[in-house]
Amino acid sequence: MEFTLESYISIFKNSFGNYFNYLVHEISSPSIQNYFYALIGISIAVWLLEIVFPWRKKQGIFRKDFWLDTFYMFFNFFIFNLIIFIALSNTFEHFFKNILDVFGLKVSSLQLFDVDNLPKTLGLFIFFIITDFVQWCTHVLLHKVPFLWNFHKVHHSVKEMGFAAHLRYHWAETFVYKSLLYIPLAIIGGFDAKDVIIVHFITIIIGHLNHANFRLPLGPLKYIFNSAEVHIWHHAKELPKEKKDGINFGISLSIWDVIFKTFHLPHSGKDIEIGFENDEKFPDNFIKQELYPLTKKD
Repeated sequence: MEFTLESYISIFKNSFGNYFNYLVHEISSPSIQNYFYALIGISIAVWLLEIVFPWRKKQGIFRKDFWLDTFYMFFNFFIFNLIIFIALSNTFEHFFKNILDVFGLKVSSLQLFDVDNLPKTLGLFIFFIITDFVQWCTHVLLHKVPFLWNFHKVHHSVKEMGFAAHLRYHWAETFVYKSLLYIPLAIIGGFDAKDVIIVHFITIIIGHLNHANFRLPLGPLKYIFNSAEVHIWHHAKELPKEKKDGINFGISLSIWDVIFKTFHLPHSGKDIEIGFENDEKFPDNFIKQELYPLTKKD
């Protein structure tokens, strides 16, 4: 494998071209089975639940920042990938493998076990649990590290919750999440693209429901699975004094918060104020929000 600047430039350019062609194909080939239209289908389905069974009945169908969050959804999942992420990811993977080559190692040599040796359902379950726990840990870091929190404020600047708020986040978070997730997936092999897609769409559905103006009553299962009634407290503007760094960090599962004692559900939070301290000074448009972590002076 080449370890030259030319090889990295070539990978970057090819990745950009390949993803552009893929995106054009997705958009021009309407099907619920392709990623672009599947995301739209999931979003419309959850939005209809918000319209027919609203949890906060006074909240408008087109809530505050509805269109901004919708733009974030397409930007973070498609435009950002096209501009830089896919190309950089492939380039980094090439670089990582080259570094291992220097030490006479292969990615496969880091693997502790291969899920291909397990029943398919068990393999998918392990993949889901591992990715969710790593994302939970990453989410905690985004709150506890001041530098990262400035990026994560974009997500917490939401003032009315709805399904698309799930995907309002600063693009830089993607690098943090994916970088930390790459490590366990390199150690545990056997995951193929279909595994990743299945788990990814499960997390998208759960994430949309977590942020939606729709309450799915889970009963005792709320201590295992994340939900709108649990996640609204994560966005609470006023946090418990002993947990100022945050609560209810769960992505798809609440069980990690129960285990690590960050679970907080004192009562129904459907009408609590959400945001963060001094969020009235936070920018209210896409460009300024993206630049905020770089321009913040205090």
